[in-house]
Amino acid sequence: MVISMDKSTEVFYSSTRDSSKKIQASQAILQGLSEDGGLFVPDHIPTLDKSLKELSEMGYKEVAYEVMKLFLTDFTKEELSDCIKKAYDSKFDTEVIAPLTEAEGTYYLELFHGATIAFKDMALSILPHLMITSAKKNNAKEQIVILTATSGDTGKAALAGFAGVEGTKIIVFYPKNGVSPIQEKQMVTQKGDNAYVIGIHGNFDDAQTGVKQLFADKELEKQMKENGLRFSSANSINIGRLVPQVVYYVYSYAKLLKEGKIADGEKINVVVPTGNFGNILAAFYAKNMGVPIAKLICASNENKVLYDFFSTGSYDRNREFVLTSSPSMDILISSNLERLIYRIAGNDAKKNAEFMTSLSQNGSYAITDEMKAQLEDFYGNYASEQETADRIKDLYEKTGYVIDTHTAVASAVYEKYKKETGDGTKTVIASTASPFKFTRSVMNAIDTKYDSMGDFELVDELSKLANVKVPNAIEEIRTAPVLHDTVCDKTEMKATVERILK
Repeated sequence: MVISMDKSTEVFYSSTRDSSKKIQASQAILQGLSEDGGLFVPDHIPTLDKSLKELSEMGYKEVAYEVMKLFLTDFTKEELSDCIKKAYDSKFDTEVIAPLTEAEGTYYLELFHGATIAFKDMALSILPHLMITSAKKNNAKEQIVILTATSGDTGKAALAGFAGVEGTKIIVFYPKNGVSPIQEKQMVTQKGDNAYVIGIHGNFDDAQTGVKQLFADKELEKQMKENGLRFSSANSINIGRLVPQVVYYVYSYAKLLKEGKIADGEKINVVVPTGNFGNILAAFYAKNMGVPIAKLICASNENKVLYDFFSTGSYDRNREFVLTSSPSMDILISSNLERLIYRIAGNDAKKNAEFMTSLSQNGSYAITDEMKAQLEDFYGNYASEQETADRIKDLYEKTGYVIDTHTAVASAVYEKYKKETGDGTKTVIASTASPFKFTRSVMNAIDTKYDSMGDFELVDELSKLANVKVPNAIEEIRTAPVLHDTVCDKTEMKATVERILK
C-alpha cells in the first residue's frame, strides 16, 4: 500500500474500549464503529506541519488537505486531493466555503453554505468519497450500507452525500416528531434508489441507541456478509466525519490572521452549540494540533447534560428529554464525549469501557478529580428557550444579522461567559445552520405576528427581513413530492432494516 507520508508520522486508530488492535485510517472509516462498540481514536493528535502564516495564504481546499493528510496517513496525495476536490465544489454557495461574519465584535463562522444548509455538509460532502476510496484501498467487495440516526441535520446531509453513489445504500432513522418541518421535508423528499428514510416513534437517543445495537448485532452482520453487504456509519461516530470538521477551526484562525483581525499566535475562544459533542471535539483536536485556542465554550440547550457534566464531573442521562427549538441538540447521550473521556482517562481503554458500561446500565458515570482537572480548557453553560429567542431578536435588532436557533444557543451562552468572566479574548462562534432551516422559531423570536404564516411564507418573509436570498436547498423542496413515508416503532428498527435489505 502506498503511504503518502513518512512512516514515523503515520497515525493509527484504535477503539476507545480496546487499544490493543491498531488499524489504518481507511479501515477505521470503512468500519465506522469498532466491533466492541467503541469509537476509533488516533494514537496521537498530529501537529500542524505548516505555520499558521503559511495556512493563512491558502484557500479552504488547500487548508483541508494540509490538516487531513496528517490524520489520514494511508491516503496518497492524489487520493486525498481528489476527495477534497469532489467534496468542496459548486454544492457550496460561497467561494470561501466557510465565511466569517462579524457581528457585535464576535466572528460567526458560517458553516451552512453547503447543499443542505447545515454544518454537517462540511464533513458529509467528503465522507462518501473517503469511504469509496477506503473500500478500494482495502479491496472491500461488499456493498456499503450506511446506517445513521439523525436529530435533523446529519440525515439530510448524509442522504445528499450518498444518494446515487454506486456500491452504497443509505438508511436514515429520525425521531418522527423531533425535527423541524423544513428538516423533515428535506429528508422525506430525498431522491435516489439507494436512499431510505424512516421516522421512528421515539426521540433521537432511541434512534442512536437502535443504530448502535444494529452495528453490534453479530447475527445480522453474518447474514449481511453472506449477502455481500457491510454496515458503516455517517454519524460523527465515524472518524471520517470528525477529521474534516477539524479543518474549519484551523481555517477560521488562518482567515482571521490573513484579515489582520488577530496577530500571529494570538489566542481566540471558540463557542460551539453542542449535542453529540463531535463538533466541539473537532475544535479540541484543532487546539491540540497547534491552533492557539484558549477556551472551548460548550453551549447546551435545555437538555443540559453536558453543562451538568462540565460543572460536576458527573454525566447523567436520567432526566426528562426536552423538545426544543434547537432540535439537533436535543440529545442526552453525547456519543463523541467518549473520545474525550478516553483521552482524559490517560488513553486507558479499560477504564473508559467501565464508564461506558455504567452509562449503558445505570444511565450515568462520574469521572475522577484527576480527570476533571484535565477539562480546564472547557467552559460549559446552557441557554433556555426564552434566552435563545431573546438572543435572536436582540442580535437582529442591533445589527440586522439573523441567526438560527442553534447558533443563538451558542451566542446566548457566550454572552453569559463574558458576563461571568470579563474575558475579552476575540471569539469565533460556530454558526451551525441557516436560519432558513428553522424559520418558524427564528421568525417567532423576532416577532410573534409571523406565527400565523405557513412554513414557506415564512421563508420568503425571512428572506426580505434578513436581506438574504432563499437558499437553493429550500427552493428545491418547496414543491417536491414526499418519497419516504415509512414510520416504525423504536423496537422495529432491526425488522425495518432487514426488510429494506431483503
